[in-house]
Amino acid sequence: MAMRPPVRCTRPNKIDAMKLSRLPAPFLLLLPAVILLAAVVLFPLVLSLWSSLTPFRLTRPDSIYQFIGLRNYQRLMADVDFWWAFGRTVLLLTLALNLEMVLGLGLALLVERISRGQRLLRTIVMFPMMFSPVLVGFQFKFIFNDNVGLVNNALQSLGLSDRAIPWLIDGNLAFLAILTAEIWSSTAVFAIFILAGLMAMPRDPLEAARVDGCTPWQTFRYVTWPFLMPFAFIAMTIRSLDVARAYDIIKIMTNGGPAGRTEVLWTLIARTGYSDGRMGMANAMGYIAILLSIVFTAMFFRQLAKARAQVAGDW
Repeated sequence: MAMRPPVRCTRPNKIDAMKLSRLPAPFLLLLPAVILLAAVVLFPLVLSLWSSLTPFRLTRPDSIYQFIGLRNYQRLMADVDFWWAFGRTVLLLTLALNLEMVLGLGLALLVERISRGQRLLRTIVMFPMMFSPVLVGFQFKFIFNDNVGLVNNALQSLGLSDRAIPWLIDGNLAFLAILTAEIWSSTAVFAIFILAGLMAMPRDPLEAARVDGCTPWQTFRYVTWPFLMPFAFIAMTIRSLDVARAYDIIKIMTNGGPAGRTEVLWTLIARTGYSDGRMGMANAMGYIAILLSIVFTAMFFRQLAKARAQVAGDW
């Protein structure tokens, strides 16, 4: 009888290592980053999306396993407080972006025209960006304090007011104070991007406009501004994501008060999730806030594409 040759067994880990070694080198290099991204980003996103479809409460951990579909989202559609917070977020975003763009454009034009000390001025313009939002919140909370605040002391010293103005107690004035803090801390974003556009702008079209007899306003309106629009829309895209998730400054200055008059989406989300313990409802609000950010980002990217196409056609 012929003897069968001995069967050699290969260890499973050795087979897996051989299969793994056959994978493309770029995939192997990216595999640790993909695993880390899935653990840090994808898993929390999936978990929060699932919890938004449940009545999950921090006081009842087992409620995360109870599926209720879109009931949280349906309740939000009929929640007056949510829609007020949503409207304030859109209002804050609209006012902050437009005012920051106008002020940033003015600062960029001012710095670009100065020949001496331009580096120092650029550093000074960037200075507010170095502060964290929490520090900015404490700073402006002190500035607008009704008793010892710098604004009230200045107004009373100049004879412009005979009483202390309740900046952070009156709802409308508190929103104005928050808007001022946002503008002060982030106007530099627009100034830096627009200044970069001014420094990259070719001089030949400007000289041609002067030769043709264009006024300074016509030169800016029809030559300079179209070239700067892509830079402004890039800054708008970045800032829209920041303002849409505004939390730190508002939390420090007013905590959503008085009586919820400065409540925006993310302060309402934090109060619903951590103070009230309704984490499922808070996550549903969070996904609606993310949708708002996506809508504004897509809108600005579309405007950016149009501005780039116009610059490419004109220049």
